[in-house]
Amino acid sequence: MVDLLRKGDEWLQRQRVAHCSSPVEYVRGEEVHPVQATKGKTDYEVADDYGATIGTHVVDFLIMADELGLKPEPGDVILADGQQYEVMDLGAEGCWRWSDPNLITMRIHTKEIGPA
Repeated sequence: MVDLLRKGDEWLQRQRVAHCSSPVEYVRGEEVHPVQATKGKTDYEVADDYGATIGTHVVDFLIMADELGLKPEPGDVILADGQQYEVMDLGAEGCWRWSDPNLITMRIHTKEIGPA
């Protein structure tokens, strides 16, 4: 039997890539992986040593898992729009999470580190 929800999710993810993404380069050491990515953000809060809560955000890149072909690691770099973004851990969540229930798209957390 066909899983209509999964097929619909796959179709929707392909539409996002086709109409709402840009080419980026995912870099690990000497390896460069050209992929399509959609830029996003994740808001989060952290408490400082005095108990004050500080709100901030990280820049996320949504990339199809089968297109990237590897699991993101802290220290990897994404080159996009003339900028460099370093993959970073976001607390207990790690440096990435699945963006959908069918494990099709990765949401990779980064911080901007300067021009490419």
